[in-house]
Amino acid sequence: MDVDPVRDAREAVLERLTDFRSRAVLVPRDESGGLWTADLGGLYWICAFSDEEALFRFAEARDETGREWPYRRMIGARLLDEVIPVLDFPCGVALNAAGPDGMVFPPVRGIVPDAAALDGEAA
Repeated sequence: MDVDPVRDAREAVLERLTDFRSRAVLVPRDESGGLWTADLGGLYWICAFSDEEALFRFAEARDETGREWPYRRMIGARLLDEVIPVLDFPCGVALNAAGPDGMVFPPVRGIVPDAAALDGEAA
């Protein structure tokens, strides 16, 4: 049996990306009604959650369980293919931040359209 940890890791990431693209996620809204983003290391991330429990864990980690967290349901592919390309700043998606199953989808080719990718046409 040929074990290749790099290949296995790549396949696992692609599997998670495929799952994310096909599922409805919860995206909190900010004070102005836009999608809630977080700045980490100079790059913005749209925070998305697989369910209300994951969103609650995030609010709990931020010590903000007492406030309302309005959100919008969106299909992951729409976030990556339609929302991110129209932003005027580079942005990725952080799925289930503050959770054991968290994952990031950075704005790079193969995840977002090339024109919106940091390593794509517009870079």
